[in-house]
Amino acid sequence: METLGLELGYALDTFYFLVCAALVMWMAAGFAMLEAGLVRGKNTVEILNKNALLYGVACVAYLVVGYNIMYPGDPVNSVIPGLDFLLGPDNATDDVVAGGEGAPYYSSMSDFMFQVVFAAATMSIVSGAVAERMRLWPFLAFAVVMVSVIYPVEGYWKWGGGFLDQLGFQDFAGSVVVHMAGASAALAAVILVGPRKGKFGPNGEVNAIPGANLPMATLGMFILWMGWFGFNGGSELKIANVEEANAVAKVFVNTNAAAAGGMIVAALIARLRFGKTDLTMTINGALAGLVAITAEPLLPSAGAATLIGAVGGAVVVFSVLLLDRLRLDDPVGAISVHGTAGIWGIFAVLFTNPAATFTGQLIGTVVTFAWMFLASFIVLYVIKKTIGLRVSDEEEHSGMDVFECGMAAYPEFMVTSLSDIGSPSSGKAVKASAQHAQGHLAAPGNPISS
Repeated sequence: METLGLELGYALDTFYFLVCAALVMWMAAGFAMLEAGLVRGKNTVEILNKNALLYGVACVAYLVVGYNIMYPGDPVNSVIPGLDFLLGPDNATDDVVAGGEGAPYYSSMSDFMFQVVFAAATMSIVSGAVAERMRLWPFLAFAVVMVSVIYPVEGYWKWGGGFLDQLGFQDFAGSVVVHMAGASAALAAVILVGPRKGKFGPNGEVNAIPGANLPMATLGMFILWMGWFGFNGGSELKIANVEEANAVAKVFVNTNAAAAGGMIVAALIARLRFGKTDLTMTINGALAGLVAITAEPLLPSAGAATLIGAVGGAVVVFSVLLLDRLRLDDPVGAISVHGTAGIWGIFAVLFTNPAATFTGQLIGTVVTFAWMFLASFIVLYVIKKTIGLRVSDEEEHSGMDVFECGMAAYPEFMVTSLSDIGSPSSGKAVKASAQHAQGHLAAPGNPISS
């Protein structure tokens, strides 16, 4: 009877892990919809292509190299991980039914599935920040290095049992390990690739460049919100007893509460700051609340989780304004949502988790940022000096869809046929629809300059 119970528990925990992995995988669709909604129509196909391909690249790169760097069977030391090849055999039945403290309680293959979608999510953060001007294949080249080496090394330092974990750095599901890490890489890319043409004026003006499809962006937000239940809930790792089941339920409640708090506060601040309730701020407020609670979604009460998310929603609005003043062009607000809100979330852990220390949280945050930013900057700089990062002025003017993908997402808005594409001076360039001439008051990364 005890053996049957152990096997059933193993099966249930494995199934739960796989369901959570599927939810996090669905976040790839959320990122794709969000980014496609917040870019101009002439760049929609390219950003969708980028999100689809980065997921495929991430899955292969993490399988071949990344997973075994992040979770090495035999690490060199607490700083340098080991390197095995592919995945080892799954858990044997005898090991499971032996029970005891060291017995496995879910399939190692389910662990890989859960981790690979996290790796893809980290890379997805970068794609939105460099939208509308970074070429597709150089981006994918960076994705290979990012998911194979850069992210897994940093992940090993905490989740693989490395030195950050030994220092007591607390990050339940990845406010820093995933979200701020991705934002740090995104910041390096934004600096190297530069802003979109027309985003900033010569006298300090910040010009709105509105997205083409806010319904799609809103759908993306809700898909991400849904996927986050797997992101945070799966990080509890198991569910097959009363205590763990209750913990998972609490994680779900707190995750939902934080998103709601972030959304409401961001909308209120946008209303007070701009005089209008900017939908893009509402969207990013919800996402910032989710990022903030990710560092510790289990220990706070539902009320405290709402407050943590609310502060995240406030932080993201002012972060977007600050990045504009610094002339850093982030079309979807990815650096603010995942970076600034992630930093708030990691320090909010100090109020709810007695195991967390200010020193541990500070070291974990600084080390993660330094590694992710510097390693990404070096790789991207090499790519820039060899094959190049940015599209030409002509390609940016006419749209990346045509030059990178040879098709248009909204062909009914195209003034000329795809076969007639030429330079702007030839009179044959594809022009943006009339929709692009009007700017939303304060789109992410596009607020008014006052």
